[in-house]
Amino acid sequence: MKKSNLTGVLVLLVFTVFMVSVLLVLLSGADTVQQLTQRDKRTYHHRTAVQYITTRIRQADETGAVTTNADTLILTETLGGTAYETRIYCCNGYLRELFCESGSAIAPEFGEEILPMERFQITRENNLIRAELFLPDGSNATLTLLLRSEEGGSA
Repeated sequence: MKKSNLTGVLVLLVFTVFMVSVLLVLLSGADTVQQLTQRDKRTYHHRTAVQYITTRIRQADETGAVTTNADTLILTETLGGTAYETRIYCCNGYLRELFCESGSAIAPEFGEEILPMERFQITRENNLIRAELFLPDGSNATLTLLLRSEEGGSA
């Protein structure tokens, strides 16, 4: 009788050790998955922001069509004889895009939210565009592009 009780306790002890081991492995795996998910999200926002600005500038790269001020990228185009501009800027925690007639006084809050972003700075020196993107996670990205359509650029 004592042998059977000892065997039962031993089996229960081995089973408990096994279950604790499984639980520890699952908890460490869940933490790893959470860290990977957060890293992927940061990387996604970083890559997407850089690629978005690059693509918009490349699409509008015509002589005189790309201008900047301290915090706004302005892409100008003419449709049906009317001049329009696409303004890309940061407002209320988002990179935004606003398409309107040139010179329109539209409030920045009306722009379409593109990506979360704390701040956006852009400058132009001759045919070089430099943009600095400050993302919500505290990281930043710097981008330098050559306008191919401007004098000195290559096609």
